[in-house]
Amino acid sequence: MPAPRHLLSVAGLALLATTVPAQQVPDRDFRPPVPHPAYDGDKGPRLCLDEGHHNFHTLDNRFWAFGELARRDGYRVQPLRATFTDDALAACDLLVISNAQPNDGPWNKYPRPTPSAFTTAETAAVERWVDSGGGLLLIADHMPLAGAAARLAAAFGAKFTDGFAYAGASEAEIESVRGGGSARPTLFVPGDGSLPSHPIVDGRRATERLTQVRSFTGQAFRWDAEGVRPVLVLPNDYISLEPKIAWQFEKDTPVRRVGGWLQGATRRVGAGRVGLFGEAAMFSAQVAGPEKRPMGMNAPMAEQNPQFVLNVLHWLTGLLEP
Repeated sequence: MPAPRHLLSVAGLALLATTVPAQQVPDRDFRPPVPHPAYDGDKGPRLCLDEGHHNFHTLDNRFWAFGELARRDGYRVQPLRATFTDDALAACDLLVISNAQPNDGPWNKYPRPTPSAFTTAETAAVERWVDSGGGLLLIADHMPLAGAAARLAAAFGAKFTDGFAYAGASEAEIESVRGGGSARPTLFVPGDGSLPSHPIVDGRRATERLTQVRSFTGQAFRWDAEGVRPVLVLPNDYISLEPKIAWQFEKDTPVRRVGGWLQGATRRVGAGRVGLFGEAAMFSAQVAGPEKRPMGMNAPMAEQNPQFVLNVLHWLTGLLEP
């Protein structure tokens, strides 16, 4: 892929790694402890990771650490490479979709609005499956991945934003980010309301309680449907940069303030459960570039992310808040 015209220096690790897949590889040495596995052996719920929609994250590559963490917690992890139909989804208790794409084309060639990665029939099949008791974890990162998943998110009442979420309280900071300046890491903590009370935050025991979660850029979204419970709330100084073409930030790139918007939330739907998250690297463990910089669960300030991932899975499969 051609290099983008502007990259953000601090957040640029996430941008560059995502823009140039060859530089972003799984950290196969990352193996966080699982002191209290949720299920014995390989007897837990059937976790299907979508790999049938040109997904940027797969079990044998950038979501390797996610799959291994879930397996060691007792989940039966498998790829799902089929079109979403009633029969295909019947093999799953938990469906995880991370960064689906409409095709394999370069991201900077997608038209705006970004085409959906899912057909109308597939969206309806997922709706029926959740309503009958399935658990859906839908993860869609910054533009154009948010746009690719927007149709599926909308089926559950959410509005994904095809942009890039960054800290930028002042006009000077906004102009700096537009021009390639630095951006602060995104940290969610209870003290400022960005990590509100939720069973996912509390965990099953005191040792699983979360006091900090880190994400890596991503999108800001709204979810105003009945029964939505926030998990990750963007701080008040956050903005969404929304260029015409992914990665091409200009002086006049549209920007809107998204403080208080979501980067993670849950909702019960019928007999099932849905978790929507607007950033994918925080569920992974990767290394990027020749320096092999860590990004994801293995990165500085993300030490609690592995427990966060497990807590999300536990809520979606009814282990938390049964």
